[in-house]
Amino acid sequence: MKKLLAFAALALGGGALAVAAAGCGSENAVSLGSPRPQTTTVKEQTGKVPTLLSLQVWFARDNGLVGVHRTHQPTQLVATAAVNSLLDGPTSDERLTGLASAVPPGTKLIGIGIHNGVATVDLTSEFQSGAGSRSMQMRLAQVVYTLTQFPTVQKVLFRLDGSPVNVFSSEGIVLDHPVGRSDYVDLLPAITVEKPANGEQVTSPVTVSGTANVFEANVTVEVHDAHDRIVGKTFTTATCGTGCAGSFSVPVTYKVASAQPGTIVVHDDDAAGTGKPPHEVRVPVTLAASP
Repeated sequence: MKKLLAFAALALGGGALAVAAAGCGSENAVSLGSPRPQTTTVKEQTGKVPTLLSLQVWFARDNGLVGVHRTHQPTQLVATAAVNSLLDGPTSDERLTGLASAVPPGTKLIGIGIHNGVATVDLTSEFQSGAGSRSMQMRLAQVVYTLTQFPTVQKVLFRLDGSPVNVFSSEGIVLDHPVGRSDYVDLLPAITVEKPANGEQVTSPVTVSGTANVFEANVTVEVHDAHDRIVGKTFTTATCGTGCAGSFSVPVTYKVASAQPGTIVVHDDDAAGTGKPPHEVRVPVTLAASP
């Protein structure tokens, strides 16, 4: 990887992490907050177990946004790592599950700067190639959701090839101001799970959070083991009910004797009595053995 300049630093345990730029100069340094660290089982020559950064990137499935889990070697370039993971696109296995990216192939990151809660992201002009308003909105949302995973990034301002963007693409999307997650809420499915991310290793109790736009805001959260048996279950209520996307966050305790593949299942009520909830999200995870 080419040497990049750091834009923002933060303390994480005994080390320092920084948001970085892929080329141009920096503004004032700010804290990004801490992406969730995750350990591997590979030992370095020192005998210590290295800690990997745990990041989330956002893709699309069935015209809705989906967050997936990525790990990265320890780096000061945290925001750069997240955006470059997004630009790499879904893995071949993820594509088999229906994940796709609206970001055009060949799009490169030029730089990222963070100032007063706004991330200014500079991408190459390939980012606006192609046509279709839905595709344009989706690719913007993918970048916005990926960068706003960090606590000190609330909004994103776009630049292309170093120049400010006033109108994005031939679709005439006005983009002369910072945009945040609320600008793309209509791209969210009825239920989204933001944490844990796809493929993440979790421990009991696992906190499950996301958004829901469901009947009476009722949300059921289940933990399924490798045999799809329910090993943990709870209920919660989103902050907003039918007709608006509210947030939810709830810890779920589960019991498994050994580490194994598992699934976080989030669904709404079967209000119609059909025997199946109208909306369900399944997030594959690795379940750590519970105490």
